[in-house]
Amino acid sequence: MDIQSIREDFPILTQQVNGHQLVYLDNSATSQKPRSVIQTMVDYYEHYNSNVHRGVHTLGTRATDRYEEAREKIRNFIHAKSEKEIIYTTGTTQSLNLVAYGYGLARLGAGDEIIITPMEHHANLIPWQQVAKKTGAVLRYFPMEDDGTLDLEKVRQSVNSRTKIVSVTEVSNVLGTINPVKEIARIAHEQGAIMIVDGAQSTPHMAIDVQDMDADFFAFSGHKMLGPTGIGVLYGKQALLEAMEPVETGGEMIDEVGFQSATWADLPWKLEAGTPHIAGAIGLGAAIDYLQQIGMGTIQRYEEQLTAKTYDRLSSIDGVTLYGPVKRSGLVSFNIDGVHPHDVSTALDSEGIAVRAGHHCAQPLMSCLKCESTVRASFYFYNSEDEIDYLARAIQETKEFFGHVV
Repeated sequence: MDIQSIREDFPILTQQVNGHQLVYLDNSATSQKPRSVIQTMVDYYEHYNSNVHRGVHTLGTRATDRYEEAREKIRNFIHAKSEKEIIYTTGTTQSLNLVAYGYGLARLGAGDEIIITPMEHHANLIPWQQVAKKTGAVLRYFPMEDDGTLDLEKVRQSVNSRTKIVSVTEVSNVLGTINPVKEIARIAHEQGAIMIVDGAQSTPHMAIDVQDMDADFFAFSGHKMLGPTGIGVLYGKQALLEAMEPVETGGEMIDEVGFQSATWADLPWKLEAGTPHIAGAIGLGAAIDYLQQIGMGTIQRYEEQLTAKTYDRLSSIDGVTLYGPVKRSGLVSFNIDGVHPHDVSTALDSEGIAVRAGHHCAQPLMSCLKCESTVRASFYFYNSEDEIDYLARAIQETKEFFGHVV
């Protein structure tokens, strides 16, 4: 890839932070936006801002067409069978909550089992905690290996006839672990369980095929894949979505309303109450156009190079602890001995490097790692190898500075 040409598409990357050229390495939290996505959203607000599915005037028709065109782009991007299987949400968190409360709550009972992993983001953990409390179901965890991976034989041994739901992140937002969700789905389905996949950290970085994966539900966010905040997607197999009752009710999702009862609209609108984030959906469609122009395979291969280089560089620094497997997606979490992650992040920020420090909304995983928080550098295809070199030097200097202070 022509990285310099790509970087020119992202206006935010040209700025300086604290007197240094910005090095943005917090892409797991949110990605930056190319000019084409920004302009697409500006174009909506300047030229055809209107509500969708309601009016028959020109602006309303144009907005509805673009909104539904974006849904078709999403369907094609993840290889869903029908646009009815693509539900707009505010993000991965709402998508997973929609499954937990719209599907799980009505179908789980005392003694049923929900199985997740210790590496889940809170968005794929707390909803299941709450549903388990309300239904009497049991929340269990697959055992995790010391390197932060899952052993498929242990997964198989964990799933049984009482298992009703298996919900797994495809990529850990802390460890970078790439979980074998296709194989886990097969194991779950052999026992009649439903397979849910948190795709927040995988969809921006690799090709997704929900048919090949055989996920029953798949959730992801727009803002981590060049799109705007406040827009996300829940994919669900059509039969499962049709069996769900709406979690939110009101405008748009109805067919007929009487004084005492109402009936629901067809999918996907049955599960999309209220005025949607129209500009966000259209912006996500533009983000998918940009990603597909480069190619998801090309993006994944390039990020693998960046990640491998980062892992090698940081693992060679004495006093730096890395977390997770060697083979991973595009992020590296680490700590410097004796230095709080927030201090590391602040020191790196003084050099213009943006990283994340904290528990990364994965506190149970932190307890498994025997730490309260980590520093995380996460990459996207607009990052360069020069930035990796700069990061490694800055970490070395940060270690030496705090070592001298101590």
